[in-house]
Amino acid sequence: MDQPRDAHDLEHAVAVFDAHRRRIFGIGYRMLGTVADAEDIVQETWIRWQNADRAGIHDPAAFLATIATRLSINATQSAHARRETYIGPWLPEPVNTDDDPALGAERGEALGFAILLMLEKLTPTERAAYILREALDYPYERIAEVISASVASTRQLVSRARKHLESARRAAVAATEQRRLLEAFLVAAQKGDVSDLERLFAEDVISYTDGNGVKLAARIPVAGRSRVAKFVAAFSSHFWAGKRIDWIEVNGQPAATLTEDGRVTTIVTVSARDDGIHQLLWVMSPDKLANIAQVGA
Repeated sequence: MDQPRDAHDLEHAVAVFDAHRRRIFGIGYRMLGTVADAEDIVQETWIRWQNADRAGIHDPAAFLATIATRLSINATQSAHARRETYIGPWLPEPVNTDDDPALGAERGEALGFAILLMLEKLTPTERAAYILREALDYPYERIAEVISASVASTRQLVSRARKHLESARRAAVAATEQRRLLEAFLVAAQKGDVSDLERLFAEDVISYTDGNGVKLAARIPVAGRSRVAKFVAAFSSHFWAGKRIDWIEVNGQPAATLTEDGRVTTIVTVSARDDGIHQLLWVMSPDKLANIAQVGA
């Protein structure tokens, strides 16, 4: 039977865990794409930490990251199962990165929507290896220990993930250009000007609306410059009425919040390349807007 731990020991355990909480959350979020799932990983990691023989743990940061990553890998299957009943496109939940640009990581890699959507196409182990390497700057030897693989196969996993994500990483424009394009889009969208919209879009632009069945949310993606421009213009006369537009940074990129009657009803952001907007992203699901603070109130 475990010896009871004194209050000082528990207090120290809480302090150590709190110092790494944001990183644990960042791992869970990048792996699973929602705040609730990431918070579940934080809670479960705390339970493992609380029950561990902490006196024998010489590197708490490595221990906690390992637990969080393994829990996240295991949780991906149930997370995907829940999405099978989701109504319409599923997008990662927006997280406010104004206060924490890297969201608990060494750098803000694997946070932008374009990358997160591409990560969804990787295996859970590939995703974990990529996140540990690119967001947390872990050496391959440590990543290999976390995912229980050889160093050689870990290098292959990261290399394969990078190749999958290469187009999204290489083509991304600076945040200032994203903001400029989003500002221009909002003006053209409210006017319903098809020609102006087409000029902003890449040829292969896709509009995704994550609403989970909410009113006015498109239930299928709309693809192609002309189709997306006409789609946006078609709701210009009613969609924007009575809504206030504010600016926020989500996932390390500029976004606009649409507020009606004091409540954020939509977040819209874009992924852009040199040839224009190639992803138009609307988040309208109330569950995914709950954690976004109202801006400019």
